Amino acid sequence: MEIKRNGSQPSGKGPAEYFTGNVRVDPLFQPNGPTHASGASVTFEPGARSAWHTHLLGQTLIVTSGCGRVQSWDGPVEEIKPGDVVWCPPGEKHWHGAAPTTAMTHISVWNKSMTSPRTGWNMSAMNNTRPEVRPSNRKRVDEPMDKH
Repeated sequence: MEIKRNGSQPSGKGPAEYFTGNVRVDPLFQPNGPTHASGASVTFEPGARSAWHTHLLGQTLIVTSGCGRVQSWDGPVEEIKPGDVVWCPPGEKHWHGAAPTTAMTHISVWNKSMTSPRTGWNMSAMNNTRPEVRPSNRKRVDEPMDKH
């Protein structure tokens, strides 16, 4: 058994070529033994977000605090809150980050391929938009049906 103590691994700043705004990445675990999974806690300050990117083997996001946004290339912007779990399938172009006025932290879990890079960054964070970005009108699972 191995225990990684809180604070035993240094935090890092999210690189400007992959993120807009202030982003802190706290590594949690790296592949160990037969597993290829890695994980990090990522905190986005208000308005900060990732560039469009893909993961060869997919990515899971577990929101732990704040209020955030996610979007796949062909989909609407979705709001995410603590307790929400987001699955980004292999190869799906997407971004994620904080709401405009609220920070957001999520745990990111992804599998590293032994033959290809783990993340395909599709464009710099400075050119991080696409036409017709629209909010979702889909009801959250936890919303009462008569709310809308």
